[in-house]
Amino acid sequence: MNEVYVYLLPLMAGIGLGLFFFGGLWLTTRQIPDARRPAVLMIVSFLGRTGVSLAGFYLAAAGRWERLLVAIAGFFVVRMILISYGRLEPTKNKDGQRWT
Repeated sequence: MNEVYVYLLPLMAGIGLGLFFFGGLWLTTRQIPDARRPAVLMIVSFLGRTGVSLAGFYLAAAGRWERLLVAIAGFFVVRMILISYGRLEPTKNKDGQRWT
């Protein structure tokens, strides 16, 4: 039973990191049309999200590759869920027309 808890925490950490990373990506892409310097916004957002995610994976792994693998699996589960959710709602521009 203790074995389950050893892998449950990295899984939850991976899910949280995935929500943070892809939520930040979503917020960044929503701000790009109104940004004065969209390239700077993209670069700073990428570096910040990546830095936090790498630090989170390092802490979640605690020196064990198995825990790192479980955390990465949680991260990619969030990615797959958000990709499938994103396909349900078409993206529209400010005029309400669908982008292709």
